[in-house]
Parts: sequence; C-alpha cells; structure tokens
Amino acid sequence: MSVYDKLRALSITLPAAAQPAAAYVPFVRTGQLLFLSGHIARRDGTPVRGQLGVELTTEQGKEAARGIAIDLLGTLHHATGDLEKIARIVKLLVLVNSTPTYTEQHLVANGASELLQEVFGARGPHARSAFGVAQIPLGACAEIELIAELAAGA
Repeated sequence: MSVYDKLRALSITLPAAAQPAAAYVPFVRTGQLLFLSGHIARRDGTPVRGQLGVELTTEQGKEAARGIAIDLLGTLHHATGDLEKIARIVKLLVLVNSTPTYTEQHLVANGASELLQEVFGARGPHARSAFGVAQIPLGACAEIELIAELAAGA
C-alpha cells in the first residue's frame, strides 16, 4: 500500500506546507537528507496552547503531536513532490511545553512517532529525542522537527 493510500485509509488530508513565522526556511536539503524546521501544535490554524502537567493531559499532548506529524507530512510532500521519495524517517526532535515535574514527554512524542510508522511502514521507525521545555513559541504545547532521508535519485 502506498503512503497516499495509507493516508486516505486514515482519513488524513495533507495540509499546505507550513509558512515560517520568523527568519528561517521550512526545510533544507543537503545530499540525501531533508531537515524540516520545527512545527508547532496547531488546530484549525491556531496554536494548541498550554503546558503539559497543568493545562493539558498526556493524551491531549499525544493528540497534538499526531497533528504536528500531519503538518510535517504536508511539508515533506511540498519539499519532495512525492512522499514515496522518502527512503526513511531518520529522526524526530520533540519539545514539550511542560512543568519541571512532568515526566511523560516520551509518551507525548509517541503521537507523532506512531503515525509516521503507520504511514511509512518499515521506512517509519526513527531515532528520537523528547525534551521538556519551559516554553515554546506562541505558547504552543509542543514543537517537532524532523530529518528524513531521500531515496537514491530523488
């Protein structure tokens, strides 16, 4: 099953590529690696705000991370023109707006990781880091950046 068939089966429509909110570009390609800038949690174009451990539950954070993964897929599609050109997802860096005592950042990150593995199959498992941070731009609850490897000739 193609990536696009999996997206249809999951009722996921790819969004337009995210536009930078400051002095950076949405992605950079070097060799066969594609680096995507951080994408924050959004719902209907509005940042999903809040701190895990106070205003948001782990499950809400996981849902927000899944939404970020969908936005990242939109940017990947824009960068490549075809998600089938992705040889593998290499790494995610997940930042979670959380209290100093909150310790479930890894569970929040699973929202993105699980979706990418479901969509890309064997090309989806990746290295990952998940950190708790004091704040994220616009008060968002999470931000994720992604590194992907492109297939030879892509």
